[in-house]
Amino acid sequence: MTGPLLLGVRHHGPGSARAVRAALDAASPPAVLIEGPPEGDALVALAADEQMRPPVALLAHAVDDPGRAAFWPLAEFSPEWVAIRWALEREVPVRFIDLPAAHSLALAAAEESADAARPEGPAPDGEEPLLGRVSAGVGVEAADPEWDVVPGQGSLEGRVSAGVGVEAADPEWDVVPGQGSFEGRVSAGVGVEAADPEWDVVPGQGSLEGRVSAGVGVEAADPEWDVVPGQESLEARGVRIDPIAVLAETAGYDDPERWWEDVIEHRGPGGQADDPRAPFAALGEAMAALREMYGHGGHERDLAREAHMRIQLRAANKEFGDGVAVVCGAWHVPALAAKTTLAADKALLKGLPKVKTEMTWVPWTHRRLARHSGYGAGIDSPGWYGHLFGVPDRPVERWMTKVAGLLRDEDRMVSSAHVIEAVRLADTLAAMRGRPLAGLTETTDAIRAVMCDGSDVPLDLIRDRLIVGDVLGEVPDAAPAVPLQRDLSRLQRSLRLKPEALERELDLDLRKETDAAKSRLLHRLRLLAIGWGEPVTGRGSTGTFRESWRLRWEPELFVRVAEAGVWGTTVLTAATAKAENTAVSATALAEVTALAEQCLLAELPDALPVVMRALADRAALDADVGHLAQALPALARSLRYGDVRSTDTAALGEVAAGLAERICVGLPPACTGLDADGAAEMRGHLDGVHTAIGLLPKAPELGERWGSVLHRLAARDTVPGVIRGRAARLLLDDGRLAEDEAARLMALALAPGTPPAEAAAWIEGFVGGASGGGMLLVHDERLLTLVDAWLTGVPADAFTDVLPLLRRTFSAYESGVRRTLGELVRRGPAAASGPVHAGPTMPGFGPGLDGERADAVLPVLQLLLGIDDNDLAGVTR
Repeated sequence: MTGPLLLGVRHHGPGSARAVRAALDAASPPAVLIEGPPEGDALVALAADEQMRPPVALLAHAVDDPGRAAFWPLAEFSPEWVAIRWALEREVPVRFIDLPAAHSLALAAAEESADAARPEGPAPDGEEPLLGRVSAGVGVEAADPEWDVVPGQGSLEGRVSAGVGVEAADPEWDVVPGQGSFEGRVSAGVGVEAADPEWDVVPGQGSLEGRVSAGVGVEAADPEWDVVPGQESLEARGVRIDPIAVLAETAGYDDPERWWEDVIEHRGPGGQADDPRAPFAALGEAMAALREMYGHGGHERDLAREAHMRIQLRAANKEFGDGVAVVCGAWHVPALAAKTTLAADKALLKGLPKVKTEMTWVPWTHRRLARHSGYGAGIDSPGWYGHLFGVPDRPVERWMTKVAGLLRDEDRMVSSAHVIEAVRLADTLAAMRGRPLAGLTETTDAIRAVMCDGSDVPLDLIRDRLIVGDVLGEVPDAAPAVPLQRDLSRLQRSLRLKPEALERELDLDLRKETDAAKSRLLHRLRLLAIGWGEPVTGRGSTGTFRESWRLRWEPELFVRVAEAGVWGTTVLTAATAKAENTAVSATALAEVTALAEQCLLAELPDALPVVMRALADRAALDADVGHLAQALPALARSLRYGDVRSTDTAALGEVAAGLAERICVGLPPACTGLDADGAAEMRGHLDGVHTAIGLLPKAPELGERWGSVLHRLAARDTVPGVIRGRAARLLLDDGRLAEDEAARLMALALAPGTPPAEAAAWIEGFVGGASGGGMLLVHDERLLTLVDAWLTGVPADAFTDVLPLLRRTFSAYESGVRRTLGELVRRGPAAASGPVHAGPTMPGFGPGLDGERADAVLPVLQLLLGIDDNDLAGVTR
């Protein structure tokens, strides 16, 4: 064998992975080189560890900024993973040869800075750059026909490389195939004197592109060729191409995934060529044609990456001799096969920025391999590809069986006959569409028609669980990790809280020590911005001793752990340090009260003194009643959490009582003269403070004082209607306001002299929201009659103004409540006055108890309870 074995692949392709394994078995290279960061060489041996379960990823992050990170994912069906395992099993040297992560992370940061500094908007002339317009189908007709650029033929430079000569009006401009491009000849010292002096190129001044970058503009004979300084070079302004999509379009396919499946992934044993390397040679030729046409295709950083790969390839050839295997993206194969000098490659790498990095293995997920996750080399169907790679034979039949199992688990009626018919339909569709084997499109169409009755609802479940999947990889304990990650892993094992890619619910009983420890861990991680779990409303209990969480582990959380490592080496010390720092730097009172609540939930006793000092300082200085009202509910909840967790909250209780006193003093004046938005916001504060005072330790004088504040708000005309109505409702619910008095306040608020908008706002405050306002109207005829009388008396010109407010108020009621209210209004007022529930006169209901109909249920009740007539008589008595 002469020369290296270049195996151009598509990342995460099962067909490519099988072909790579066959090619390596046939060639038995002395070394294997993989497209990946060279910092991973020290970790590659861990791929053979028994604990290593793909999908996994190499994670590199900057030491001084862990949030600046990059992943190199590998699945079981990734060709790179197959090559690594092949080399390790045979004790063949394996190395990564891509651009070091130290340069990649620095370049990414520089590009982000450049993008942020670059002004937005189109080019000065309002048109797309030349190369972009050519890609979009806009041709260029130059003064000399040789300069014409036709859509689909690529840029001029690409056509010259492909052998198209240029005979210009000035002989200096002539380009002859085989002599290199015009830019290359200029670099070699050939000067150009153009008809327009702006086009002149003098040896030693750099190429035309370089002079444009330096601020020298070009005004060509044809305006299409104009280059304006600050718009970047023509190549840099070009569009990024997807080589797979271009090849698929050339082959007549409208779907790149389907073309790749037909050509590569569905190549079974019978379709393989005699030489396993033949498919790679054909794919390399196709990529070479694309590179000739599109250059780097908008992937400018690839030039440096490929230069580094060539340098590493030369070093491997020198160390191991000819025949080393290189597994890389097919796009890079022509660049690795190109004849360049070592000096030229080093020149491309000269001056690259660099940062200090650390690298490790981390678990990955199939969901994060998917293209929609934002991963550049992602695929649409990792679960499907994993299935194709893992099954020994009959992939369609096995896939349909797997789908049937999932649907049965979801209580759908799927029989063996469904599976057989779905397989037949998929094979028939493949034959009709001229495909070598039923692919994902055919199997999905067959599943929809046969197993899902034409519905996309169960199909969405199949896409989520099987086509994409929630597989989470594992890495060995020996993999490097920051100390905080090691402590977190230890806690996860001791608490049996395994990270999972599939979202799940976790219900905790805080009276149990293990559940309380899980709660502490999850709250500490949230304080560190490691969002593994999110609290959700619990089911079946409203007590403080129960918590419900929604857990889902994402690979990006490893980066968050690395970032949080600056606060400490354990979860406890890191959360404590983060809380103390946040307390000192916080400026808003509500922010500190929320932090105090977090500290109690996370049980951070060492951080509480610092937080309490900051809370007392902010509370003493903040005179805004809205801020005080916003802060009090969190303190009240914290006191309850402290009780269930046996935490000393005496200091917290003193601060909360002080805030409540200040709110009672300042709230009535603060509710005067508010506009509609301010009144709505203050109403929310009113609800929060009312609930919070009910949660504070029993202090009769505080409760009485708050009741006095509500009475003042309900009776003061200068207070917006929504607040007056809400205050009256809170008093009524607490039993501090008689029903007659509530009816009197409503009658005053809905008096004819009250503006309709103000009256509607009072109604919203009194009966709005989900706090039982609808049932209040159902069971109190006087209130309903008052609302009905006012509504029917609203003038027509004002009705359209109050309608949106009323609709928002009543739409919050449950459908049954709305239906009952409508029935009561339709039947009209009752014959008698007084509370409706006090007598048999409620409109819409019977005059009294129908004993015969009530007794009809007794036999059924006796059957359900399993009791005899005597026992039933005792129950009814």
